[in-house]
Amino acid sequence: MEAAARLLRERGVRLVDLDAAADMYLINTCTVTATADHKSRQAVRRARRANPHARIVVTGCSVQVDPAAFEVVDPEARLIDNRSKDRLLDELEAILGLPALGDRAAHEDQRPLPTLSGVEVEGIADDRASVERTRAFVKVQDGCSFHCTYCIIPTARGPERSLAPDTVLADVRRALAAGHREVVLTGINVGTYDGGWSEPGPRGSHRRSALTLAGLVRRILDETPIERIRLSSIEPQHVDDELIGVWLDGAGRCLPHFHLPVQSGDDGVLRRMGRRYDTSFYGALVGRLRDAIPGVAIHGDVIVGFPTEDDAAWQRSVRFIEGVDFAGIHVFRYSARPGTPAVRMTGHVDERVRKERAAELLAVAARARSRFAARHVGREMQVLFETALDDGRWVGHAEDHMLVAARSADDANLENAIGRVAVSGTDASAPDRAVGRLVTVNAPPRQLRQALPILQTTSSGGTDAR
Repeated sequence: MEAAARLLRERGVRLVDLDAAADMYLINTCTVTATADHKSRQAVRRARRANPHARIVVTGCSVQVDPAAFEVVDPEARLIDNRSKDRLLDELEAILGLPALGDRAAHEDQRPLPTLSGVEVEGIADDRASVERTRAFVKVQDGCSFHCTYCIIPTARGPERSLAPDTVLADVRRALAAGHREVVLTGINVGTYDGGWSEPGPRGSHRRSALTLAGLVRRILDETPIERIRLSSIEPQHVDDELIGVWLDGAGRCLPHFHLPVQSGDDGVLRRMGRRYDTSFYGALVGRLRDAIPGVAIHGDVIVGFPTEDDAAWQRSVRFIEGVDFAGIHVFRYSARPGTPAVRMTGHVDERVRKERAAELLAVAARARSRFAARHVGREMQVLFETALDDGRWVGHAEDHMLVAARSADDANLENAIGRVAVSGTDASAPDRAVGRLVTVNAPPRQLRQALPILQTTSSGGTDAR
């Protein structure tokens, strides 16, 4: 969407705020849960109500999985599935009646846009790096071939594929040149990164590959002046000795934080989910990380109410999750996805029970976050400040992803500054956030460029879109 917005803007199309009427609506959909599907369809309905005569273009994973549902919601909408996304800009130009660019080959560097996967093997000239004002999210991989029994993503996103390492390095350098001080490497299944080629091995590993994820991180460390590097969610079986070794070698730049989806704390449920580890493996991995990397934070995802999760399995799961002592937990209620094996399983859990279990685990998660925040008291943390709070304080992420708030002595703008903060307590208004006194400030190397917003209101002439 960032790429589409930028290119439409360059072609003279005005982008307007969400509360303004538009001539065209471009809606990107998600199918990761049934709720996401529902919200995607709601977005189409809202757009049609806002302007009955508008041209509506709908794309993304929900369209890929169930286009018929959108045909029912809005028969006039133009549906572009993921496999046609590389032609999205051509479609938009035709719909809006924009003049052709002429020689496509000569203008390819002006027309970067993700394909089905969000990446192309040959690379995209720009906009793979999602723009925040302080951190850049650089996508290195897309797709998944694991086929967990509850998950529709392999159908929606296709098999794994990876960007070439030189392309990733170019993206990282561009992000650093723009002033970003932290890079987060992302992907649908980022641990399968293979540099563009691999020979599959057991448990989602590679027997051989052009480059491993650890090798990619090492190249980024060796070939760029990156200050902070972090991984997005990574499957537990992909955190191997090589990756841990790179994290140790890059201490101070490789941040002590891993988001490891666990999904359940019961081995029987994990088997029926099609996960590629058990609780013993997961627990041992967490122990290895804590032994190797001082102060490492472990976050996790949990799905509650998966088919066959009876009361005994649920209690085992809760005990295991509490024993891991997570820094944070994302809680999801199981959502039946048509086309997945889990739909055909017996032992589906009643919706009321799923809600109760989700509430119970959310309470566990809240206690875990508060406990994690309290452990920072008396420590000094390096915080990348991102946003200002209403009371004049600034808040940002510490090395271990802990949110920390502090105030500058002279009320200076701390955006994109890295400050050393002496943590003195937790925030009364947000007990999972630490607070402290700013000790020193490492100002940005240069002014961070102002990222163009995806939506902006203008008063000039031209076609309106949002």
